[in-house]
Amino acid sequence: MLNDDYNFQWKDIGDIMEGRPNLGNQTHVAAYRLMQYTMRSVLNKRLGGKMAEELFFEAGKLAGEEFCKNILDTALDFYPFIAQLQQKLQELNIGILRIEETNLETMKFIFVLAEDLDCSGLPLTNETVCDYDEGFISGLFKAYTQKDFDVKEIDCWSSGERVCRFKISLKDE
Repeated sequence: MLNDDYNFQWKDIGDIMEGRPNLGNQTHVAAYRLMQYTMRSVLNKRLGGKMAEELFFEAGKLAGEEFCKNILDTALDFYPFIAQLQQKLQELNIGILRIEETNLETMKFIFVLAEDLDCSGLPLTNETVCDYDEGFISGLFKAYTQKDFDVKEIDCWSSGERVCRFKISLKDE
């Protein structure tokens, strides 16, 4: 499965209930972060911090696209789509999403994610660290609209905020 030309497919997640009949589909946030931050550490050391950020964004974008295609109904109008996204993110304990700004004419948005799986509760570093989340949101919008979006985290738990805030805009064509 994991050779040099491996491309992720949703089916690669497997049948979790069959494989984990006793433990089920839940795990502790610390286990997820252990995987994420050790991977980031190795990538930083081997490839440099900038490349690690780019790779986390790219992985997040792929995850967002696949999540959208396999979990969400892309035929919904924007606001019902966002409501479904909010429900799924909370149901899967990824975070609590709220929308601060929406402009469907310019395709500019501000999303806020509270209790973010990636960073809520991390030590203060005065940096934003949610590169994966930026990619995930970009991938969601790509799968939903078939257009590319720029997503930038402008506030983060690690930078001293109590939520993560993302500025989203249609990428210049």
